[in-house]
Amino acid sequence: METTVKFKTNIKCGGCIATVTPFLNETVGEGHWQVDIQDPNKILTADTSAATATEIKQSIEKAGYQAELLN
Repeated sequence: METTVKFKTNIKCGGCIATVTPFLNETVGEGHWQVDIQDPNKILTADTSAATATEIKQSIEKAGYQAELLN
């Protein structure tokens, strides 16, 4: 069963996504996360089958962005 977590972030553009991509790909795997930059809260959704919510949050912050767990 796939479980996901959602984070409110300050990832706001394609450049931001390019910066965070290697960090998240290493943590949760390529194709197992996405950011909705059209949403006012810039929601990042990630699969937790490979990493915990805490590990995902740390990965986002390591890339230089903020993340607030929503669920």
